[in-house]
Formats: sequence, C-alpha cells, structure tokens
Amino acid sequence: MSGPLSGLVVLDLSRALAGPHAAMMLGDMGARVIKVEHPNGGDDTRGWGPPFVGPDHAPESTYFLSCNRNKESVALDLKSAEGRHALERLVRHSDVLVENFRTGVLDRLGFPVEELHRLNPRLILLSITGFGHDGPQGGRPGYDQIAQGEAGLMSLTGPGPDAPTRIGVPIGDLLAGMYGAYGVVAALHERSRTGRGRVVRTSLLAAIVGVHAFQGTNYTVAGQVGRAQGNLHPSLQPYGSYRCRDAIIQVAVGSEGLWARFAPLVGLAFDDPRFAVNADRVVRAAELAAVINTSFADRSVDELLAELSAAGIPAGEVRTLDRVYDWEQTRSQGLVVEVDHTTLGTLELPGPAIRFDGGGRQRHTAPPVLGEHTSAVLEWLDQLDGRRTQGPADLAPDPVDAASGPVGAGRA
Repeated sequence: MSGPLSGLVVLDLSRALAGPHAAMMLGDMGARVIKVEHPNGGDDTRGWGPPFVGPDHAPESTYFLSCNRNKESVALDLKSAEGRHALERLVRHSDVLVENFRTGVLDRLGFPVEELHRLNPRLILLSITGFGHDGPQGGRPGYDQIAQGEAGLMSLTGPGPDAPTRIGVPIGDLLAGMYGAYGVVAALHERSRTGRGRVVRTSLLAAIVGVHAFQGTNYTVAGQVGRAQGNLHPSLQPYGSYRCRDAIIQVAVGSEGLWARFAPLVGLAFDDPRFAVNADRVVRAAELAAVINTSFADRSVDELLAELSAAGIPAGEVRTLDRVYDWEQTRSQGLVVEVDHTTLGTLELPGPAIRFDGGGRQRHTAPPVLGEHTSAVLEWLDQLDGRRTQGPADLAPDPVDAASGPVGAGRA
C-alpha cells in the first residue's frame, strides 16, 4: 500500500453508508482498513438491491460495492465472548475505530470509550450518529432521507416550495462520512504531538447543516427562509438550467462582466433596464429564463456550448451517468478504477476524489466478500501478540480458497 496514511490501521465497525464511506476514504489514502461484519449476512448493504451482480449462489449488491473498496472483511459476532476477545485484540492494534451504532451500543457490548482508551490510549474513535449523541433527541436513529428532511435540505430542493425533493444520492450519509474522515485526519495530526487519541463525533444532521452555506446565513443573519425553486439560483442570475433543441444546458453568469458578454447571445442589451444588475435579474428570474429558453430553443447543445465557450461564459450540458463514466475527462482524473473481485472478476468502480502528486495508492482492491480476510487477519494478530492461537469458534471461515494466496495482510 502507498499513500499519506500508509502504515495506519483502521478498524471499521460501521455498516450501511456514512461510516463505511469514511473508512473507505481513509483506505483510499493508504490506510489498512479491517471491516468487521456479522457472520450472518454481514453489512446491511449486502442485501440492498436490486441490482445484484454475480452468480446466483453468491450475488453481490452494487450498493455494497460502492462504499467498501480497499478493505478487508472479518466475520465476527460481537455479542459472543470469543468475538469480543477478538475485537479487543483488534482495538489494541488499530489507530482508528469507526462506528455508527446507535448511542450506547458499544457500551452494552463492553467497549465504552473509557475501555477503548484503556486498551489503546492512542486510538482515535470516529462516532457517527443520525442526529447527534446527546441533546434532546440524542441517539435518535437516522436514515438519510429522514435526515435530508429534518435538516432542511429537502425544503431547498425540487421544482418548487410545494414539492420538497430528496437529492438523488444519500448526501447526508456521504457528507457525514466526509466530515468524519476530515475529523480523523485532524485527530491523527493532534496525536502526533500529544501521543493520545480522542473521540471525533459527527452526525447526518450536523453534516447537512454544515453545508447549508448561504442558505443558512440567509436565515441566521437576514431572517429569510429559503425555499425550493427548481434550478434557478436564489441569489444569482442567470444561473441555472435552460432547454435547447436537443438537451438541457446550464449557464453560470457569475459577474456583471460575464453578463455583458452573455446578454447579446440571447438578444438582450447588457443594460436592458429590466436586467441591468444582478439584483434586478434575480427579481425577474422567471422572465429572464423565458427569454433565454426562447433564444436557445432552435440551437443544438454543441452549437451553444461552442458559442458560450468562445465568449468565456461557464456552461455545460446535463449528462446521464453513463455519459459521465464514459467521458474521457472523468477517466483522465482517475475517477474510474479497475479492481479484481474474488467472485465477480475484473470490475470498474467509481474512484477516489482526491489525488496526490507523486504519490497515493498505486492500485485499489475490490470490496471484499463476507469474511474473506478472517483467517489472514487473525494470523496477523497472532504475530503481533507473539502467539499462535486457534481462531474463535464463531468467526466465519474464510470463503476464499487458501491456494489463491495472500496479498498484503489479506487477499484482495
């Protein structure tokens, strides 16, 4: 492995998306990520589908594949004495523990924060909850769509104020994972000075509120409550989606200088009194959109993009996902990676969003099948503990043929 976090061990006790996404980000940066799953079914997302891919006797969920690259899987029943003992050994030898249990679950398993830090004072614990671990609704379970609604995001999204709409990906989970990974990296830096780990906490609620941006200050400072208004920007115009002959095109006119160059392209004088400055254009956004749509109606997307580019106007088309992943620009940025999966063979997966000049991972490993690395990880623990022991009875056997051989600490 290579990357800025190479040499660190992340113990991933999380499931579904927020925690697994955080752990995957750390793995993308070179950390060794050991994912602990229950032997009976594993991570919840292994059953989330369709679509499923692979043989009928061993189908894999594409949802699970989306958030578990660069990990090893250990099957472990944390409610058993043997499982808790194995977890204790993992805690001793890890740098980071990621969990998104409901508040109090780790305590009931016998691993409150105090015990975790007794076992390993250098351990950094990332805890992700739905609405926070304390407060009047602390410990409330959180699913992404519920959090999108409760945290106000749906009220800002959709065609209008009477049709609140969830974003097309579980953005609350993803943002919580991203904030969590960011907090872990900060805690690792602090640990390099103090020698001690700490608890990092975030939640779906916190992550969504954290990206309210100008919509938040519109309320906290100006007392204005933002509402959904489709693809028209509430504070900047023209900035949004418009229909042309064969596609939907987006234009971002972010300054008065850009407006002076854009207006003639749609048959307007830049000093037209209706639209002379941005504040006027925002007030008359619907009227301006109608002018732009009429002007674009008989022109193709390629023609318009060329004309807008020549004028220096930021613009782009609205692509479907197939055209995103087949796009040369996407692939040039390392946003599609090829991995070799144990049962599915060679796969292409969405790649990490961060690159490091002159470094980073040289290759990525496929999301693991359930329990794929149990034997290898237990052997590694035995080596670190200086003893050879029989694996716990309730650890699921490694389903991969041992003849396939190890890669690093486990098999990829």
